[in-house]
Amino acid sequence: MSLFTCDLILRGALLDKETPEDIAISDGRIASIGADLPAAGAVEIDLGGRVVLPGFVDSHIHLDKACLLCRCQHTSGGLKGAIAAVSQLKAEFTADDVYERGRRVVEQAILQGTMHMRAHTEVDPRAGLRSFNAIKQLKSEYRSCLDLQSCVFPQEGLTNDPGASELLLEALSNGADLLGGCPYTDTAPYEQLNWLFKTARDFDVDLDLHLDFDLDPSGSLLDEVCRLTDQTGWHNRVAVGHATKLAAMTEPSFTAHVARLKASGVAVTALPSTDLYLNGRDIGSLSPRGIAPVHLLAEQGITCSIATNNVLNPFTPFGDCSLLRMANLYANCMHLSPDDFDACLSLITHSAARLMGLSDYGVMVGNAADLVVLDATNRLEAFGAIAQPLLGFKSGKQTFERPPARLFRETAK
Repeated sequence: MSLFTCDLILRGALLDKETPEDIAISDGRIASIGADLPAAGAVEIDLGGRVVLPGFVDSHIHLDKACLLCRCQHTSGGLKGAIAAVSQLKAEFTADDVYERGRRVVEQAILQGTMHMRAHTEVDPRAGLRSFNAIKQLKSEYRSCLDLQSCVFPQEGLTNDPGASELLLEALSNGADLLGGCPYTDTAPYEQLNWLFKTARDFDVDLDLHLDFDLDPSGSLLDEVCRLTDQTGWHNRVAVGHATKLAAMTEPSFTAHVARLKASGVAVTALPSTDLYLNGRDIGSLSPRGIAPVHLLAEQGITCSIATNNVLNPFTPFGDCSLLRMANLYANCMHLSPDDFDACLSLITHSAARLMGLSDYGVMVGNAADLVVLDATNRLEAFGAIAQPLLGFKSGKQTFERPPARLFRETAK
């Protein structure tokens, strides 16, 4: 085999085959994949047969209200209470405050292998554009490690919150990547949805909505979202997060909704930690899981993802920004077997990338070299044991290193 020029070779990377291969990287892209690749002048890193995956994709996270536990001791767990608790604090958020809390989460996520992220940011008369501007700053300053999309939305309603629509329009005019919504908090949810779809078309942006966040199978807005998607021609440009009503529907109703979502090209994101924490708290010891079964939707060809949502706040007082842990949690809750592990990995990698519209994604020749190395030499064990990310490469440049833990043990004399 003749020599070729590249910048970096990762030796002994375990991809989707049983035998480790080498990955050659040139100008930030994957130049070649194969066994014993020869190269001239390249930096070489021996991975020792460790699992290599494309950088993780977090399609739904709230950076603006992360890390509030020290300020907000709301612990009742109800959705309305969590919204109210954060609303009281939100008026006092400064851009610097949001930046600092968001920075903590962004850096933690990068160290956990996340390289693409969609931040849902509240824009309304209480927050103004302060949080949005802080997220814009994070997007700029961490672009070498993380591709960050900004999705602006009204958490506390739109038609019932004078001034919110004008602020959303201003954010979209000033660089917001896409538009979100939360119709279940609005006194006129159908009117909010109509405004969101019209505005998305006006600005030519995708939609990512908070939707159907309870366990009452009646009153779902999924049909209306699909109808508006068809009407506006926004196929494959609409996603919904939570959609936990799907977890409470009868089998015939569930099947009908799945068919409707597939026909309209509407994607669905499950948010396991938040959905587990907030749903079913009033039911007692037989509380349901309350998570949309997105693996079943994915089997039918619907684009789906698993994401973080909230970190250390009244909506979710947990979180370490590990998407691998989140996917593992989902698999546990859904009684999935090792045969399903790769499908779960797709929900934080390839399928999530499709949801976010990433066209240059995956460990393939020609794609961007966005790679995470896990401390495992077996893909099944990497997922089952929540293997620690050891190294990350964004566009071929190393972005983090987390050395493996070392055990110091006295030997018997």
